[in-house]
Amino acid sequence: MLTGLAPARRRLALAVLALVAAGLAVLVTVALYGTAKPGRTRPATQLRPGPVLLVPGYGGATAGLQSLADQLTAAGRDATVVRLPGDGTGDLTASAKALDAAVTAALARTGEQSVDVVGYSAGGVVARLWVADGHADVVRRVVTLGSPHHGTTLADLAGDVAPDQCPVGCAQLATGSAFLDRLNTGDETPDGPTWVSIWTTQDTTVTPPDSAKLAGALNLTVQSVCAQAQVAHGQLPTSPLVQQMVLRELRAGPPVHLGPTDCARLSG
Repeated sequence: MLTGLAPARRRLALAVLALVAAGLAVLVTVALYGTAKPGRTRPATQLRPGPVLLVPGYGGATAGLQSLADQLTAAGRDATVVRLPGDGTGDLTASAKALDAAVTAALARTGEQSVDVVGYSAGGVVARLWVADGHADVVRRVVTLGSPHHGTTLADLAGDVAPDQCPVGCAQLATGSAFLDRLNTGDETPDGPTWVSIWTTQDTTVTPPDSAKLAGALNLTVQSVCAQAQVAHGQLPTSPLVQQMVLRELRAGPPVHLGPTDCARLSG
């Protein structure tokens, strides 16, 4: 088709065709693989859930979370409640190190490539801290339960009225603390895992309750699923409704938007 052109025009036409072909190649690459982001974490597959690590809240009590772990085990999941150093009221970075050790042990024991993490109350903040510390590539999903992602006024009050009764972990959970400011600066839900935050509007420990709302996560209140549900902060790990919500959110595939139509099934 180009043979009838003068040599100079033929060279110009060939150069244009080469540019068009190169442009099409770029478009095809973007369509197939998306735009590359330097340093972007390669996410764990959402289709293969691994072991579940459950992180206790402030104080480190494990009984409530063990009830949830038992439900996960009955559903066929490998579930471990993490033991926090001391009484769980110290520096939350030490708790994040304990979570890291538990994750390493769970992956070695099961041979899986990723974990799911459930963090109750301050345990959800610990989970976020651990992910942000370079572990986004080994966690598939993070579910937090009533976590004070933006602090709680109870910690503010404790720090003001009885500072000697508000250790490091308490001070870190105060609204506007330097610790939370650093954690929340930029992206609250870094690339890698998928994120779900569940909380109760009746929370009187994490105040205000919507401190649990996490930008970039699937945010669910217990009452958005069952409007009449009576669930206090301390009941989040043991409530049969909340346990079923957690089990549903930890299944293979992406997080699920639960609503009133799911209430009867999850409460039954």
